[in-house]
Amino acid sequence: MDKTLVLLAAGMGSRYGGLKQLDTLGPNGETLMDYSVYDAMRAGFNKVVFIIRRDIEDEFKRVIGSRYAGYIDVDYAFQALDDLPGNFVPPADRVKPWGTAHALYAARHAVKSPLAVLNADDFYGRDTFAKIAAYLDERAPAGGLYGAMCGFKVANTLSENGTVSRGICQVSDGNLSSVVEHTKISRNAQSGEVESLLEDDSIVKLSDDTLVSMNFWGFSPEIFAEIEVLFTEFLSRRGTELKSEFYIPSAADELIHSGKMQIKMLTTNASWFGVTYREDRNKTVAALAELTSSGEYPEKLFA
Repeated sequence: MDKTLVLLAAGMGSRYGGLKQLDTLGPNGETLMDYSVYDAMRAGFNKVVFIIRRDIEDEFKRVIGSRYAGYIDVDYAFQALDDLPGNFVPPADRVKPWGTAHALYAARHAVKSPLAVLNADDFYGRDTFAKIAAYLDERAPAGGLYGAMCGFKVANTLSENGTVSRGICQVSDGNLSSVVEHTKISRNAQSGEVESLLEDDSIVKLSDDTLVSMNFWGFSPEIFAEIEVLFTEFLSRRGTELKSEFYIPSAADELIHSGKMQIKMLTTNASWFGVTYREDRNKTVAALAELTSSGEYPEKLFA
C-alpha cells in the first residue's frame, strides 16, 4: 500500500543556533532526516514530502533531497506565512508561520495516500516507523478519517541542556483521549523528578513513564480537510496575534473531543534523541555512531 512520509523541516532551530535539519550528525555525514527516510523505507513508505520554506529550497534540494534520487519518490511543500484558508491575511508585523499543524496543512496538495508526519530534527528509531506503518496498512482498507500516534516515555525524551516541548498524553481503551502541549519540561537536578513549568509559573510533576507526543503521527489523507476547518476556526480566534501557533497535538485533541476521530495510541520503549540545543550535538553523534557499529544501520544509508 502506498504510504507517504511527511517531514516537518521548515523551522530554523532557534534554540539550536542554526539550520539543524541540514546538520551532519551520522558517521558518514548523515542528517537525522536520512535516518527517518531510511527507517520509513524499510517500513514500506514509498514517498517522502519535505515541508520547507522557499528561502532554503535551493540549498535543501542540493544537500538533502538529491541524495534520495533512485531510492524513494521525493516531493516538496512550502510553509508560507500567507498560505491561509479563506480570505485570512497575516498581521502586518507577524514574522513566523503558524506552527506544526500549519506545516501539515501546507502538504495538502502533495499527499494523496495514508501518511506519517513527524519532525525532521528528531531521531525516532526503527520500531516507531514499523508500528505506524503496520497500523496504516491494517486500517487503511476500511477508509474514512483515522489516525494514530506513537508515544514515548517522557524519561526517554529529555535533553540534559534545557527544557523541551512535549504533548502530555492521556489514554482510554487503547486510544488517545487527550494531548496537551507542555512547552517547558525538564528533569529537576536536585530532586531528580521530571517537571513541567506552566505559563503561570506553577509546576506539574510527571512520572518517568508518562506518555508524551514526539509529534509522530499517522493519518488518513482525509486529515487535510479537517485541518483546514480547524485552522480556519483557529484564525478566527487568534489570527490577529503575532505569535500564536496551531499545533498538530491541539488539532488532534479537538478532533478527539468533537467525536470526529479516534486516534489509536501506539507506544515504543525506544529512546528519542535529537538536537534541541547545540550542546545536544555530541551525544547525538555518539549515539548514531554506536547504532552504526552495532549493525542497526549500514555504514552509508544512501550510497
